Amino acid sequence: MQQKDLTPEDVLKRLSKGSLAPFYLFYGPEEFRLEKTLNQIRESFIPAATKDFNFNLFYGGETTPAEIVGMAATLPFMSKNRLIIVRRTEEFKADQLDKFLPFLEKPVESSTVIFVASATDFRKSFFKTLQAKHAAVLFYELREPQIVPWIKQTAGELGLKMDTQACTYLQQVVGNHMRDLYGELEKTRLRFGTQDVGIEQVKELVTHSRIFNIFELLNLISIKNQPEALLVLNRFLEEEDKKEGPLRLIGMLNRQFRLFWQIKVITAKGGRAEQVAHELGLQPFIVPKLMLQLKYWSQKDLMQALELLFKADGWLKSGMRSKPVIENLVMLLCDKTGSGRGHLMNLAAKA
Repeated sequence: MQQKDLTPEDVLKRLSKGSLAPFYLFYGPEEFRLEKTLNQIRESFIPAATKDFNFNLFYGGETTPAEIVGMAATLPFMSKNRLIIVRRTEEFKADQLDKFLPFLEKPVESSTVIFVASATDFRKSFFKTLQAKHAAVLFYELREPQIVPWIKQTAGELGLKMDTQACTYLQQVVGNHMRDLYGELEKTRLRFGTQDVGIEQVKELVTHSRIFNIFELLNLISIKNQPEALLVLNRFLEEEDKKEGPLRLIGMLNRQFRLFWQIKVITAKGGRAEQVAHELGLQPFIVPKLMLQLKYWSQKDLMQALELLFKADGWLKSGMRSKPVIENLVMLLCDKTGSGRGHLMNLAAKA
């Protein structure tokens, strides 16, 4: 039976008690969360006075397993712990990874070795052994219902007093990327310090941020306000990264239309706003706005919108110029008459 992977919280809970396992494998798609956990370990596991002697950083492809195992076997100096971080573990060849296996069977209790990998193959003995020994830590992306609690908890860690509505509004504006959310929380702390932060304070902060444009644009597309949407789109394209900005917009629109689809399914069965909030893990106060926006979208509209977003995403990633693709996409999504259908297809035909 396959062992269940550890969570970052499992590791941090043990760290809070002053101990760690002899080795871990850190992997998964949520890089920001992984780096934040590593930083917490570096800051608290080894005393600052002895860190120069008891902390080592290695890179796969630049050192040998023998060097790493040898360092792990070295007793810590004036400390009970030694910490070793091995980055780019995936760059070790298979036969090199196998040389770690004896160490995994008989680790040194005074050392903790953290292998960090951006790619893993659990068919290989090295990765399989780490997982079997309950040492693989998966840094997964938070699910939708987990984002607002994470914002609130992280705000508290930064010394911010944010209410739930403010946290929810921040998620709506920024999205679900933890690095972006953390950056906005740090800006909020610098602006408001220890003051209570509600939805009005967050609005004040983000209105003067370029990130507000994407939120404003999302709302205008959701109610098919084509003239205003195109005006905001031009501002958005001027201020955002030419590659990442359009892809980010498509990601947020995908999320919005999938929410519309799920709400439509629930309400078609007689579900009310309270049920929508419960089933989709949404804050109750944002559901009425989504349900009002949904009135602009038939089931056919939503199917076509998701199809267009999929195609536009593919065209952008294939190297097509972003501005004409995104402009035509917004025109098409906001078209209430249906007369604009085909613009995006014509654009692809000319590419």
